Parts: sequence; structure tokens; C-alpha cells
Amino acid sequence: MDPDDKTICMFVHLILNQSSSTEPRNEQKGNETCAVPQEYILHACLLPSVCIVLLFSFLERRRKPHCCGQRFPYLRDRFGIVVPLDFTFSLRNRWSYAFAIGATAHQMIHLFFHDIKLMEVPRWLEAWVYLMAAFEVGVDFLPFFVCLSTTRRGLGGALGLLYTLIWLIVQVWNFHCDHKLCNASQFSTRQYCYVWSMWWSTILCLGCLLGRFAFMLAKSIYICLQKRNKQLEEDNILQPHQFKYVQRLFRQLPERSLEKTWFQRKVYDWDPYFKFPNRMIATTVMSVIGLYVFISYEQVFTSLIIAEIQSISSGTGLQTSYFATTWYVTTALAALSSVAHIGHVLICYKKHVKRLWAGNKSFVPEKYHTLNSSVSVAALARYPGCQIAYTMWGYLIVHMGLFVFGIITVYVVIYPIEMCGFIIWLRLALLLMSGFIIMLVLVGVQVVLVRVFFLQDRLSPEDPQKPLALNNRKAFHNFNYFFFFYNVILGLGSCVLRLLASAYVSLLLVSRINRTIMPKGYELFDIGYRTWIGMIMTDHYHNNPVLICFCHLLLKRTLERQTAVQGGRQAYSRLNSSSGSPLEVRFRARWLLLYTLLRNPQLILLRKREKRNNKQEQLAVVWVTMQTQQADAAAVVQSTDCSLLL
Repeated sequence: MDPDDKTICMFVHLILNQSSSTEPRNEQKGNETCAVPQEYILHACLLPSVCIVLLFSFLERRRKPHCCGQRFPYLRDRFGIVVPLDFTFSLRNRWSYAFAIGATAHQMIHLFFHDIKLMEVPRWLEAWVYLMAAFEVGVDFLPFFVCLSTTRRGLGGALGLLYTLIWLIVQVWNFHCDHKLCNASQFSTRQYCYVWSMWWSTILCLGCLLGRFAFMLAKSIYICLQKRNKQLEEDNILQPHQFKYVQRLFRQLPERSLEKTWFQRKVYDWDPYFKFPNRMIATTVMSVIGLYVFISYEQVFTSLIIAEIQSISSGTGLQTSYFATTWYVTTALAALSSVAHIGHVLICYKKHVKRLWAGNKSFVPEKYHTLNSSVSVAALARYPGCQIAYTMWGYLIVHMGLFVFGIITVYVVIYPIEMCGFIIWLRLALLLMSGFIIMLVLVGVQVVLVRVFFLQDRLSPEDPQKPLALNNRKAFHNFNYFFFFYNVILGLGSCVLRLLASAYVSLLLVSRINRTIMPKGYELFDIGYRTWIGMIMTDHYHNNPVLICFCHLLLKRTLERQTAVQGGRQAYSRLNSSSGSPLEVRFRARWLLLYTLLRNPQLILLRKREKRNNKQEQLAVVWVTMQTQQADAAAVVQSTDCSLLL
């Protein structure tokens, strides 16, 4: 085998060492890699992940009691549902959640390309295997989110620190093994940079998570050492920025608004009373990291392909430098376009949500003004995945389109000019494009003739254009007749231009999920746009600051009234006290019940009876009767003694 071919094979093996190869990594072309396969990592982390989740589920209490709690008092209200992250309206740990999702980017790329394959199955069952692989990846990374969202910050910080440290050590070890393989295979500096670029994002996100968990643990230890009462950190119903937003609505607007800068008018206008939820921050970070890793993988493979093409064409005299230059230039353009679209989605989200808060639904198609509730909530859950996938697919499609256009431009414009000269190329281009140029000239001539001869004069010199009123009607009818035949011919060219323009705009807007690529009236066929509309409508109903402030005031007034009503019942408040363990509460309630029944035996007859306790019921009735007779006899004796004394 040629040394260059051997290097290419080794580099391809290096890139694929994180994919679906379930066989042990043995000696490959004279070099041995020590990296741990991703399947082994996922399988090994499955058991610790489940144990961590079960531990937090055991510590999480359920609000509604279950029948099992009666049989097993120690499991009363245990094993509640843990919430990994809140994508509806939570604003806590926004960047921590974003880094946790960024740590999964490497696995998401493998899922995107179907590289993680758990087992060998028939082809018609491969879809289920990929779904199982996605579920396993979700379970493996679940402790990151559970440790961030738990109210037990100390335990979450300790377990999250250990679990993140394990993942970080494994990823750093794999990068070290890939580095050794690069040195052994004598890769170029550019190829080595590509290998490093694919790893640093994952290592950076894991390092940020490690720092976050270390801070949580240190803060929890500090609180314990200071002997402070640790309060549960829960999301408040009303956020400060929402309260200030509603306050601003009641203020009178200034007569003269402040002049905005060019950046505020053209790029982004920052609003201190608006914050993006966890869903948008996490989706944006994951889109950027996923796009970055996707481009890195693409450049690795294309660099090998370009090197192979250059080695093949070196003896034939073909010009391949244009091919490589066009590829890298279009890569930069497509990457910049995708990053700009990611930022523009955030700007459109803010703009659309604020319009909905103001009651303006003019930008929403009329069919979407009243949406199905289930469809809208499903769109809220589906949006992050759709946005990330649309971003990567949009980059790939735009890149391929720009590359094809660039190759056509190079070999139709630049290469002929180099070979033949500009004058010869210009003559040939004018000869070939003469029909298209004549078509454009005729379209312009029609507009100029109508403006000059067939429209009436302006009513006022200050009018910007002539009125829509015909002049010289007979001449216009002749003009319309003769140009009818020309316009039939021009229609063919304009149809092609319309098709190309539509394809070009749709190509650029593939990753723009906030804008439909379908014409008006056919928006229902655009699944991405339907997801966007359903998401912002659900967000509007759940995160409207005016609605949240109103609910906050209702809850506050209700609590105040309940406090006022229960002010005179403090003597009986211990009956409803929930302080202490469930067993203590149960024993206290039963003791108070026993004491009350001993002092008031007649209440036993009024208690709810169970059919299975007939003997106990008869004994209770006999005992109450005897106690009543004794009390009556004692009262008679006491009254007799009092009468004798008198």
C-alpha cells in the first residue's frame, strides 16, 4: 500500500473510532489505538446513571399519597418524579443547562449519522435500534440535569462532580489516544487541528459543568458550616423582570422617545425586562456546538478527499486548486450564514413573543389563531430537536448549493478568463446571454413606455409618481396587442427566473424555522413553521407577564384570607401540622384522637364505621353505654347529695 493511502486509511479510522464499531480496538496498520469505544462508555455509565436517578427519586416526595404508602410507612410519599430540566418557563441555571446539553454534542452527532448501533438486527428493525440508542444516551446524560435541578444542592453537587469527572477523564483519555495515533500516522498539521477542534468543545462543556458542581458543593458546605437554615431553592411564580415589565405598562410613555443607535435599529435592541427561557438558551448553544462539530467532521473527510483528488490529478494536469479554494470559501460562507440564522431566530423569538404579549397576532396566519392545545404543547417539546436538526441540515444544503454555484462560476467565468482573456470571454458571454439580456431590456422598456406615454400627468408637483389613470387609450390598446406576442415568449424566461429565485430563497431559509418556505395558504405543509408557531403560542399562554402577575396577586390575596380565617384557630393548628416525620405526625394525630374520645365517649357513636370491625364496634358501643350510665348515676348521686345538704 502507498504511504499516502496508508495515512488516509489511518485518519479515517481515527475519525470513526467513536462510532459504531463494537469490536475491541486492536492493532490497525501497524499502530494500536487505546481509545475507549463510545458503546462501552455508554453501557458502563448506564448503571451509575440509573442509581443516581433512583436516589434522587427516593428523596423526592410525591404530593399525592399512594396505597403503597399505607403498607410501607418508610416509603410514604417516596420515589417522586425527578425533573431533569424545565423547558416551559424556568429561568434557573440557564447557562449550566446549556453546557450540560453541549456536553452531549458528540453523542448527538453520532446519533445524527446513525453511528451508534447497539446490536445487529435486520434492516427493517434498525429504526427501533436507533431509538433505543437515543434513549440510552438520554439516560446516560440524565444525572447532569438531575444534579443541576435538584433542591438538595449539596448532594447534587457531590454526585454531579463525581459523574462529570468520570466523563471528563474518559474524554481526555480518548483525545490523548487520538493524539498518539496522529503522531504515529504522521498526519499533517491541518488534519491534527481538525482532530483537536472536534474534541475541545466537549471537554470545555464538561469542564464548565465540573466548575458549576464544585461551586454548588462548596456553597452547600459553607452554608452548613455557618449553621444557616438552608431554604429550598424553588422557582418563584413571579420573576423580577416580569414584575418590572408590568410596572412599565402602567407608566406613561415619554412624549419624545430616546434615539436608538445603529446597532439597536439594525441588529439587536436589548430589553432589560425580557429574558430568554432555558429552552432557547440551551437550543442556541447546542445548535452552535453541533454546527461546529458537524463542520469539523465535514472538513476532516473533505481534506482527505481533496488530498486524494490532488494526488490522482497531479499526473493528468487537471486544475484542482479551484476545487479546494471554492470548497473552503463556501464552507466559510455557509457557516457564517448558519450562525447568523441562529442569532436571528433568537431575535425573531423575542419580537414575536412581545407582539403576542401586546395582543398582536397579525404575523401569525389566520389558521393558527386558534390552535389545538395538544398540538401546541407537542410543538413546545419538539422545537429544540427540530431547531438543532434544521440548523445542521440547513448548513449542509446551503453549503452544497453554494459549492455548486461556486464551481459553475469558477469554470464558466474565472477559468475561461485565465485561459482565453477577458475580451474573448466577454464576447462569448454576450453571445450566449443575448436572449436573456433582450428579455430584461424588453421588460424595462414596457415599464418606461407606460410611464412616459400611457399615464396621466401628476395631480400635484409634490406627488411621488403619476396617478393610476390611463392616457392615450387607443395607442395603449395597440401597444398591448403587439406586446402580447412578445410577452408569451418572455413568460418562458420569467418562469425559469421565478423557479430559480424561489429555489434560492427556500435554500437559504431551510434552517430558518421561524419563517415558512411555503407560499401563503400552504403553511400547514411546513412542519417546521408549525412547530415554531405552536411553541411561541404555548410560551405566550404560560409566560405572559401580565397573566403571571395576575395569578400571583390572586394567590397572595388567597393566602392572606386563609391566614386571617385561621388566626382564631391556632389551638387546633397542631392537628394539621406537617412538621416532623410522617410517623410522628401520625402518632400525634392518633393520640389527640384517643384523648378526645376518652373525654367525650358519645363521639364514638358518631364516628365512621367499617364493616369488617363488627366485634370492635359492639365492644365500643357497650363501653360507651356503660360510661354513659356511670356518668348518669354519678350525676344522680351528686344531685341527691346536694338536695340533702340543702
